[in-house]
Amino acid sequence: MNLKTFTTSVLSAAAFALAAAPALAQQAAKANVAILATGGTIASRGADTLALTDYGPGAGMKQVGIQSLVSAVPEIEKFANVSGEQIFNVGSSKISMANWLTLAKRTHELLASDGVDGVVITHGTDTLEETAYFLNLVLKTNKPVVLVGSMRPSTGISADGPLNLVNAVALAASPAAQSKGVLVSMNDRISSAFGVMKTNTTNTGTFKSPDGGELGYMQNSQPFFISSPAKRHTSNSEFDIRQIDSLPRVDINYTTLGSDGVLVDAAVAAGARGIVNAGTGHANMPVAIMESLVAAQKKGVAVVVGSRVPTGIVTPTGEFSKAGFVSSMMHSPQKARILLMLALTKTQDPKELQRIFDAY
Repeated sequence: MNLKTFTTSVLSAAAFALAAAPALAQQAAKANVAILATGGTIASRGADTLALTDYGPGAGMKQVGIQSLVSAVPEIEKFANVSGEQIFNVGSSKISMANWLTLAKRTHELLASDGVDGVVITHGTDTLEETAYFLNLVLKTNKPVVLVGSMRPSTGISADGPLNLVNAVALAASPAAQSKGVLVSMNDRISSAFGVMKTNTTNTGTFKSPDGGELGYMQNSQPFFISSPAKRHTSNSEFDIRQIDSLPRVDINYTTLGSDGVLVDAAVAAGARGIVNAGTGHANMPVAIMESLVAAQKKGVAVVVGSRVPTGIVTPTGEFSKAGFVSSMMHSPQKARILLMLALTKTQDPKELQRIFDAY
């Protein structure tokens, strides 16, 4: 090779390296996101494209595994280097406490690794808000954790799962999502685990935050935040999944016109350490339920008074405070149950329990 040919080759190689550098840098800069799959509608198949409410194992259909989910949306590779893991594969209405602890501990393990920048959890929508809130209280991390699901099976017309999953990965890969607690990404909305709730049985726009509003929105798979959570969560929480191996029994009593205290008494007999009463209006209830709750409290059962009304705040009142009851504040009955379970691993003192409900 003469000098001219050698020089030309070197210059060509240098030019190629310079041209390729931005693409290589972009690839190296991508976040590493772990997807933990638990099942649910996003992992379900229907009998045909119009089977939008009859699908999954109960309908004789097979669930879709994590590799199939990821392979179906190669677009997620634009936003992150993705790894997938199947934690379990069940509808969220059938998730157990043992499943919860397994999921939380594995999520924490991954987040503690330098090789993981964020975690996405695919989940059924029936109890998605409950799992999100539980993780929001027990994970010690500032890294993004995003829960996502779908309202339509993967085989349905206009299935919402693929775009929801892309958005969730993009959100978990974004530095803007750090230190905001556990997030829920559904239907282009970014919601806090504290405020989000399922508001419709089948509509794709079901997840909303009617009291606190959304934290932000996904537009073209890019997050736009407009607010941050004010309540304690994740790294600022006094609860730690590494210290929790079991949770105490806490039951919910749903108040209706003319109902009595039979179910409250049954919960006490079943060994409940706490009861959340979903009252009417501002936690109001019939006399018979009040009497049963007072009796339960005297037996050492913690009592939280909340409301079956889907929005609003239940602040402490004289009658309930005098009885030693705790006010649920802005927690729905199902989220009050989660917080009470965790709080009871720390204390049974009503004043301390009220502090916890005020802070979280």
